[in-house]
Amino acid sequence: MAFSPSLAFAYPWLGLLWPSPALVYWLAPPYRSHRPAVRVPFFTALRRLSGAAPSEGASVSPRGLWRSLALFICWTLALLALTRPQWTLPPVHHEKPARDLLLLVDLSGSMDTQDFTNAAGEKVTRLAAVKQVLDDFLARRQGDRVGVVVFGDAAFTLIPFTADLKLARQMLGEMQVGMAGPKTAFGDAIGLGVNLFAASKAPAKTMIALTDGNDTASGVPPAEAAKIAKDRRVVIHAVAVGDPAAAGEEKLDEASLKEVAATTGGGYYRALDRDELAGIYRRLDAIEARKIETVSFQPRLELYWAPLAALALLSMAAQALRLVRRPRLRTAEAAR
Repeated sequence: MAFSPSLAFAYPWLGLLWPSPALVYWLAPPYRSHRPAVRVPFFTALRRLSGAAPSEGASVSPRGLWRSLALFICWTLALLALTRPQWTLPPVHHEKPARDLLLLVDLSGSMDTQDFTNAAGEKVTRLAAVKQVLDDFLARRQGDRVGVVVFGDAAFTLIPFTADLKLARQMLGEMQVGMAGPKTAFGDAIGLGVNLFAASKAPAKTMIALTDGNDTASGVPPAEAAKIAKDRRVVIHAVAVGDPAAAGEEKLDEASLKEVAATTGGGYYRALDRDELAGIYRRLDAIEARKIETVSFQPRLELYWAPLAALALLSMAAQALRLVRRPRLRTAEAAR
Protein backbone atom coordinates (compact mmCIF):
# COMPACT_ATOMS: atom_id res chain seq x y z
CA MET A 1 0.00 0.00 0.00
CA ALA A 2 1.39 3.39 -1.00
CA PHE A 3 2.20 5.81 1.78
CA SER A 4 1.47 9.53 1.46
CA PRO A 5 3.27 12.01 3.73
CA SER A 6 1.02 13.84 6.19
CA LEU A 7 1.08 16.58 8.79
CA ALA A 8 0.81 15.61 12.46
CA PHE A 9 1.14 17.36 15.82
CA ALA A 10 3.02 16.05 18.84
CA TYR A 11 0.84 17.99 21.32
CA PRO A 12 -2.46 18.69 19.54
CA TRP A 13 -4.31 19.21 22.83
CA LEU A 14 -2.56 22.57 23.21
CA GLY A 15 -4.86 23.82 20.45
CA LEU A 16 -7.58 24.05 23.09
CA LEU A 17 -5.81 27.16 24.41
CA TRP A 18 -6.40 29.05 21.15
CA PRO A 19 -9.56 30.98 22.31
CA SER A 20 -8.08 31.81 25.73
CA PRO A 21 -7.13 35.45 24.80
CA ALA A 22 -10.77 36.16 23.87
CA LEU A 23 -11.96 34.62 27.13
CA VAL A 24 -9.49 36.75 29.07
CA TYR A 25 -10.62 39.87 27.20
CA TRP A 26 -14.28 39.25 27.93
CA LEU A 27 -14.16 37.81 31.45
CA ALA A 28 -11.15 39.33 33.18
CA PRO A 29 -11.54 42.84 34.70
CA PRO A 30 -9.69 45.62 32.88
CA TYR A 31 -6.31 46.68 34.11
CA ARG A 32 -6.46 49.84 36.28
CA SER A 33 -3.73 52.27 37.27
CA HIS A 34 -4.50 55.20 39.60
CA ARG A 35 -2.94 58.58 38.93
CA PRO A 36 -4.11 62.22 38.98
CA ALA A 37 -5.52 63.45 35.72
CA VAL A 38 -4.20 67.03 36.09
CA ARG A 39 -1.36 68.32 38.25
CA VAL A 40 -1.82 72.07 39.03
CA PRO A 41 -0.95 74.00 42.22
CA PHE A 42 -4.27 75.84 42.16
CA PHE A 43 -6.53 72.76 41.86
CA THR A 44 -8.40 73.49 45.14
CA ALA A 45 -9.09 77.10 44.16
CA LEU A 46 -10.19 75.95 40.70
CA ARG A 47 -12.63 73.48 42.24
CA ARG A 48 -14.08 76.17 44.60
CA LEU A 49 -14.52 78.70 41.84
CA SER A 50 -16.03 76.23 39.38
CA GLY A 51 -18.27 74.54 41.95
CA ALA A 52 -17.54 71.12 40.34
CA ALA A 53 -16.93 68.03 42.47
CA PRO A 54 -13.86 66.05 41.30
CA SER A 55 -14.27 62.29 40.66
CA GLU A 56 -12.16 59.34 39.45
CA GLY A 57 -12.15 58.63 35.72
CA ALA A 58 -10.79 56.08 33.27
CA SER A 59 -8.78 56.40 30.13
CA VAL A 60 -8.78 53.56 27.59
CA SER A 61 -5.99 53.57 25.04
CA PRO A 62 -7.45 52.82 21.64
CA ARG A 63 -6.06 49.81 19.75
CA GLY A 64 -6.44 49.78 16.01
CA LEU A 65 -7.70 46.90 13.88
CA TRP A 66 -4.28 46.10 12.39
CA ARG A 67 -2.59 46.00 15.80
CA SER A 68 -5.24 43.69 17.21
CA LEU A 69 -5.01 41.48 14.14
CA ALA A 70 -1.20 41.29 14.47
CA LEU A 71 -1.46 40.29 18.14
CA PHE A 72 -4.01 37.60 17.28
CA ILE A 73 -1.82 36.16 14.52
CA CYS A 74 1.27 36.20 16.78
CA TRP A 75 -0.63 34.28 19.47
CA THR A 76 -1.80 31.74 16.89
CA LEU A 77 1.75 31.23 15.58
CA ALA A 78 3.18 30.82 19.09
CA LEU A 79 0.53 28.22 19.96
CA LEU A 80 1.12 26.43 16.68
CA ALA A 81 4.84 26.14 17.47
CA LEU A 82 4.03 24.72 20.92
CA THR A 83 1.95 21.93 19.36
CA ARG A 84 5.12 20.78 17.52
CA PRO A 85 3.92 20.25 13.95
CA GLN A 86 5.69 17.33 12.26
CA TRP A 87 5.78 16.18 8.66
CA THR A 88 5.47 12.37 8.65
CA LEU A 89 7.70 10.77 6.01
CA PRO A 90 7.42 7.26 4.50
CA PRO A 91 8.54 4.46 6.86
CA VAL A 92 12.13 3.25 6.60
CA HIS A 93 12.85 -0.48 6.69
CA HIS A 94 16.28 -1.59 7.81
CA GLU A 95 17.52 -5.16 7.64
CA LYS A 96 19.47 -5.96 10.76
CA PRO A 97 21.74 -9.01 11.20
CA ALA A 98 19.92 -11.41 13.51
CA ARG A 99 22.52 -14.18 13.65
CA ASP A 100 26.12 -14.23 14.78
CA LEU A 101 28.37 -16.76 13.09
CA LEU A 102 31.80 -17.57 14.52
CA LEU A 103 34.44 -19.51 12.61
CA LEU A 104 37.09 -21.45 14.57
CA VAL A 105 40.06 -22.09 12.26
CA ASP A 106 42.90 -24.43 13.12
CA LEU A 107 46.28 -22.93 12.16
CA SER A 108 48.48 -25.64 13.68
CA GLY A 109 51.49 -26.99 11.76
CA SER A 110 49.56 -29.95 10.35
CA MET A 111 47.35 -27.59 8.32
CA ASP A 112 50.35 -27.17 6.01
CA THR A 113 49.99 -30.74 4.74
CA GLN A 114 49.38 -30.83 0.97
CA ASP A 115 46.70 -33.47 0.61
CA PHE A 116 43.85 -31.40 -0.87
CA THR A 117 43.16 -30.70 -4.51
CA ASN A 118 41.98 -27.33 -5.78
CA ALA A 119 39.59 -26.61 -8.67
CA ALA A 120 42.51 -26.69 -11.12
CA GLY A 121 43.54 -30.18 -9.98
CA GLU A 122 46.66 -28.93 -8.17
CA LYS A 123 47.77 -30.18 -4.79
CA VAL A 124 47.30 -27.51 -2.12
CA THR A 125 47.59 -27.37 1.65
CA ARG A 126 44.65 -28.03 3.89
CA LEU A 127 44.58 -24.39 4.96
CA ALA A 128 44.57 -23.16 1.36
CA ALA A 129 41.56 -25.37 0.61
CA VAL A 130 39.81 -24.20 3.76
CA LYS A 131 40.40 -20.53 2.88
CA GLN A 132 38.98 -20.97 -0.60
CA VAL A 133 35.83 -22.62 0.66
CA LEU A 134 35.43 -20.10 3.51
CA ASP A 135 35.67 -17.27 0.99
CA ASP A 136 32.81 -18.78 -1.03
CA PHE A 137 30.85 -19.44 2.15
CA LEU A 138 31.15 -15.85 3.41
CA ALA A 139 30.17 -14.49 0.01
CA ARG A 140 26.72 -16.02 0.64
CA ARG A 141 26.39 -14.84 4.24
CA GLN A 142 24.86 -11.42 3.57
CA GLY A 143 22.81 -10.38 6.60
CA ASP A 144 24.99 -12.16 9.18
CA ARG A 145 27.64 -10.89 11.53
CA VAL A 146 30.80 -12.98 11.26
CA GLY A 147 33.75 -13.40 13.61
CA VAL A 148 36.89 -15.50 13.30
CA VAL A 149 38.94 -17.19 16.04
CA VAL A 150 42.22 -18.87 15.10
CA PHE A 151 43.96 -21.36 17.35
CA GLY A 152 47.26 -23.16 17.65
CA ASP A 153 49.19 -23.13 20.93
CA ALA A 154 46.47 -20.71 22.11
CA ALA A 155 43.29 -19.18 20.75
CA PHE A 156 43.16 -15.63 19.42
CA THR A 157 40.41 -13.40 18.04
CA LEU A 158 41.36 -12.62 14.47
CA ILE A 159 38.11 -10.80 13.61
CA PRO A 160 35.52 -9.68 16.18
CA PHE A 161 31.89 -9.89 15.11
CA THR A 162 31.33 -7.65 12.13
CA ALA A 163 28.81 -7.23 9.31
CA ASP A 164 31.66 -6.15 7.02
CA LEU A 165 32.05 -9.47 5.21
CA LYS A 166 34.49 -7.95 2.71
CA LEU A 167 36.92 -7.25 5.55
CA ALA A 168 36.35 -10.73 6.99
CA ARG A 169 37.17 -12.36 3.66
CA GLN A 170 40.30 -10.25 3.31
CA MET A 171 41.52 -11.19 6.80
CA LEU A 172 40.82 -14.87 6.18
CA GLY A 173 42.91 -14.71 3.02
CA GLU A 174 45.88 -13.44 5.06
CA MET A 175 45.91 -16.33 7.55
CA GLN A 176 49.11 -18.38 7.68
CA VAL A 177 49.92 -21.78 9.16
CA GLY A 178 51.67 -21.50 12.51
CA MET A 179 50.74 -17.87 13.20
CA ALA A 180 49.05 -19.05 16.42
CA GLY A 181 51.64 -21.74 17.24
CA PRO A 182 52.23 -25.33 16.06
CA LYS A 183 49.95 -27.13 18.53
CA THR A 184 46.14 -27.44 18.73
CA ALA A 185 44.16 -25.73 21.51
CA PHE A 186 40.66 -26.61 20.32
CA GLY A 187 38.99 -26.47 23.75
CA ASP A 188 40.42 -23.02 24.45
CA ALA A 189 39.10 -21.81 21.07
CA ILE A 190 35.59 -22.93 22.02
CA GLY A 191 35.90 -21.13 25.36
CA LEU A 192 37.05 -17.92 23.66
CA GLY A 193 34.16 -18.20 21.23
CA VAL A 194 31.67 -18.55 24.08
CA ASN A 195 33.11 -15.39 25.67
CA LEU A 196 32.72 -13.52 22.38
CA PHE A 197 29.06 -14.56 22.25
CA ALA A 198 28.48 -13.17 25.78
CA ALA A 199 27.68 -9.69 24.46
CA SER A 200 25.67 -10.93 21.47
CA LYS A 201 21.91 -10.43 21.44
CA ALA A 202 21.34 -12.38 18.22
CA PRO A 203 18.70 -15.13 18.56
CA ALA A 204 20.84 -17.64 16.61
CA LYS A 205 24.47 -18.21 17.64
CA THR A 206 26.56 -20.63 15.63
CA MET A 207 30.17 -21.81 15.68
CA ILE A 208 31.78 -23.69 12.80
CA ALA A 209 35.03 -25.33 13.87
CA LEU A 210 37.61 -26.47 11.34
CA THR A 211 40.43 -28.64 12.66
CA ASP A 212 42.64 -31.43 11.39
CA GLY A 213 44.27 -32.62 14.62
CA ASN A 214 43.59 -33.66 18.18
CA ASP A 215 43.63 -31.29 21.12
CA THR A 216 47.13 -31.08 22.59
CA ALA A 217 47.39 -27.66 24.22
CA SER A 218 44.03 -26.65 25.75
CA GLY A 219 43.58 -25.75 29.39
CA VAL A 220 39.90 -26.75 29.10
CA PRO A 221 39.01 -30.06 27.37
CA PRO A 222 36.80 -29.64 24.28
CA ALA A 223 33.99 -31.70 25.86
CA GLU A 224 33.82 -29.40 28.90
CA ALA A 225 33.94 -26.31 26.72
CA ALA A 226 31.08 -27.74 24.63
CA LYS A 227 28.92 -28.08 27.76
CA ILE A 228 29.46 -24.41 28.54
CA ALA A 229 28.56 -23.55 24.95
CA LYS A 230 25.34 -25.55 25.27
CA ASP A 231 24.40 -23.63 28.43
CA ARG A 232 24.89 -20.39 26.48
CA ARG A 233 22.74 -21.72 23.60
CA VAL A 234 25.64 -21.80 21.16
CA VAL A 235 25.52 -24.48 18.44
CA ILE A 236 28.84 -25.91 17.22
CA HIS A 237 29.26 -27.62 13.86
CA ALA A 238 32.53 -29.54 13.68
CA VAL A 239 34.26 -29.91 10.33
CA ALA A 240 37.13 -32.42 10.25
CA VAL A 241 39.77 -31.74 7.62
CA GLY A 242 42.36 -34.23 8.90
CA ASP A 243 43.17 -37.88 8.33
CA PRO A 244 41.94 -40.29 11.05
CA ALA A 245 44.56 -42.83 9.94
CA ALA A 246 47.48 -40.47 10.65
CA ALA A 247 49.62 -40.67 13.77
CA GLY A 248 50.63 -38.12 16.42
CA GLU A 249 49.20 -34.63 16.39
CA GLU A 250 48.13 -34.99 12.77
CA LYS A 251 45.73 -37.79 13.72
CA LEU A 252 42.15 -36.66 13.75
CA ASP A 253 40.30 -37.10 17.05
CA GLU A 254 36.89 -37.88 15.56
CA ALA A 255 35.38 -38.99 18.87
CA SER A 256 36.09 -35.61 20.47
CA LEU A 257 34.67 -33.66 17.51
CA LYS A 258 31.52 -35.79 17.41
CA GLU A 259 31.00 -35.29 21.14
CA VAL A 260 31.38 -31.52 20.82
CA ALA A 261 28.87 -31.36 17.97
CA ALA A 262 26.37 -33.69 19.63
CA THR A 263 26.54 -31.85 22.98
CA THR A 264 25.60 -28.51 21.43
CA GLY A 265 23.08 -29.85 18.90
CA GLY A 266 25.34 -29.29 15.91
CA GLY A 267 26.57 -31.61 13.20
CA TYR A 268 29.83 -33.44 12.52
CA TYR A 269 31.25 -33.52 9.02
CA ARG A 270 34.35 -35.01 7.41
CA ALA A 271 36.13 -33.44 4.49
CA LEU A 272 38.74 -35.58 2.78
CA ASP A 273 38.99 -33.32 -0.25
CA ARG A 274 38.00 -29.82 -1.32
CA ASP A 275 34.82 -30.89 -3.11
CA GLU A 276 33.57 -32.69 -0.02
CA LEU A 277 34.44 -29.66 2.13
CA ALA A 278 32.46 -27.39 -0.20
CA GLY A 279 29.53 -29.80 0.01
CA ILE A 280 29.62 -29.54 3.80
CA TYR A 281 29.23 -25.77 3.63
CA ARG A 282 26.35 -26.11 1.21
CA ARG A 283 24.64 -28.32 3.77
CA LEU A 284 25.39 -25.77 6.50
CA ASP A 285 23.76 -23.11 4.33
CA ALA A 286 20.59 -25.19 4.36
CA ILE A 287 20.76 -26.06 8.05
CA GLU A 288 21.53 -22.55 9.26
CA ALA A 289 18.81 -20.69 7.38
CA ARG A 290 19.46 -16.97 7.31
CA LYS A 291 17.44 -14.99 9.84
CA ILE A 292 16.86 -11.31 9.17
CA GLU A 293 15.20 -8.94 11.61
CA THR A 294 13.52 -6.00 9.90
CA VAL A 295 13.54 -2.77 11.89
CA SER A 296 11.08 -0.09 10.78
CA PHE A 297 10.72 3.45 12.00
CA GLN A 298 8.71 6.48 10.94
CA PRO A 299 10.87 9.54 10.24
CA ARG A 300 9.34 12.81 11.33
CA LEU A 301 10.50 16.23 10.14
CA GLU A 302 10.08 18.86 12.87
CA LEU A 303 8.36 22.02 11.62
CA TYR A 304 7.98 24.04 14.85
CA TRP A 305 10.64 26.46 13.61
CA ALA A 306 8.42 27.66 10.75
CA PRO A 307 5.69 29.33 12.89
CA LEU A 308 8.40 30.68 15.22
CA ALA A 309 10.18 32.29 12.28
CA ALA A 310 6.90 33.73 11.00
CA LEU A 311 6.15 35.05 14.51
CA ALA A 312 9.52 36.79 14.73
CA LEU A 313 9.16 38.37 11.30
CA LEU A 314 5.58 39.52 11.93
CA SER A 315 6.38 41.07 15.32
CA MET A 316 9.39 42.91 13.89
CA ALA A 317 7.31 44.17 10.96
CA ALA A 318 4.58 45.42 13.33
CA GLN A 319 7.09 47.27 15.50
CA ALA A 320 8.76 48.77 12.44
CA LEU A 321 5.37 49.96 11.17
CA ARG A 322 4.64 51.68 14.50
CA LEU A 323 8.00 53.45 14.41
CA VAL A 324 7.28 54.69 10.90
CA ARG A 325 3.73 55.88 11.67
CA ARG A 326 4.52 57.65 14.98
CA PRO A 327 6.50 60.59 13.45
CA ARG A 328 3.75 61.08 10.87
CA LEU A 329 1.05 61.27 13.57
CA ARG A 330 3.11 63.78 15.54
CA THR A 331 3.54 65.93 12.43
CA ALA A 332 -0.19 65.83 11.72
CA GLU A 333 -1.03 66.84 15.29
CA ALA A 334 1.45 69.67 15.16
CA ALA A 335 -0.10 70.95 11.95
CA ARG A 336 -3.49 71.16 13.63
